[in-house]
Amino acid sequence: MALVGRGHVVLSSVPLQVLLYLNSYYFAFFFIAEILMFVYKAWKGNLTERRVPLTLALGLAVPCVLLSLYLLLWQTYVLRAEVIISSILLVFLGFEAVLSCLAIATFAKAGALE
Repeated sequence: MALVGRGHVVLSSVPLQVLLYLNSYYFAFFFIAEILMFVYKAWKGNLTERRVPLTLALGLAVPCVLLSLYLLLWQTYVLRAEVIISSILLVFLGFEAVLSCLAIATFAKAGALE
């Protein structure tokens, strides 16, 4: 806490600002890593034509949807760029969920026929 000017007290926290700054870089790395791992798991489950990895990848879509909804709706300050990329991500996740469900049903049907 510092006095500035005519008795005006600055209440901002420098350690908090430093952590927010560092967290922005970590969050970018985390977000990119999560997307890449999600794509890898879905891709691997689809190519092996196994239901379990594809179902797990579909389950991992839930945190991605929640994160995207947080970026889109629940933040205090939302930029237009965040609205655009979060909306695009939600569209991709929606298509991916529908196609994953269709693939799981196809794999299950093929497994029942064998």
